[in-house]
Amino acid sequence: MADLTHIRVEWDGEIAVVSIDRQDKLNALNAEVVTELGEVFRSLHDDEDVRGVILTGAGEKAFVAGADIGELAKMDSLSGVRVSRDGQEVFSYIERFPKPVLAAVGGYALGGGCELALACHMRVASANARFGLPEVGLGIIPGYGGTIRLSRLIGLGRAIELTLTGDMVDAERAERIGLISAVYPRESLLDDAKTFLRKITKNGPVAMRMALESIYRAVDTAMPDALDFESSLFGLLASTDDMKEGMAAFIEKRKADFKGR
Repeated sequence: MADLTHIRVEWDGEIAVVSIDRQDKLNALNAEVVTELGEVFRSLHDDEDVRGVILTGAGEKAFVAGADIGELAKMDSLSGVRVSRDGQEVFSYIERFPKPVLAAVGGYALGGGCELALACHMRVASANARFGLPEVGLGIIPGYGGTIRLSRLIGLGRAIELTLTGDMVDAERAERIGLISAVYPRESLLDDAKTFLRKITKNGPVAMRMALESIYRAVDTAMPDALDFESSLFGLLASTDDMKEGMAAFIEKRKADFKGR
């Protein structure tokens, strides 16, 4: 992994904790941060020791408080398209990552930060978390996939409301509308996020990867084609050592020892 300026990566057993660390700017996204995020996730992709990733923001105030407005203010039409597509590429890579990615949101997740959380497979948050897409107040729209992912997650009506008002949503409402899975105390957010993710990483790595493939393929595919794809993956899993181990462990009433093959 190349030298990183704004991203820290730490390992806790099978979990990689990726922290955006630009605290003087409330972890705001700029081109360098987006590039480093892509580099980090590409590096973790083939690391067989990593079974899951937690993405979080350093400090107490923010997950990611948005994009760097000073940088965005310099855009023209052509550079605006490039900025959007660069972010979309990295965020889509995270969304299609073959291992579960959990956003642990402490504090503000606004604009590009909210879009980054949406690109993760799951989200948990601290009680002081705030989510929002305030871009319309700046005369722009979300450009990193937020106008697509938010409606798929919480429904069209609520997504339109939050996008057009630019209002912030607190953690309690975020959980109620399905934006996040759980709310934890700020001081224990990372530990609770690890506990949450370990309920997943204990399962078969190959099965998790194929489950994610099937879920995301279905988003953009007609039902008959999605069902065919699911059946193919189901059949492929029947040939894996993990399937044999999982079945044997269940029958023998013991914990499965998955090897990821």
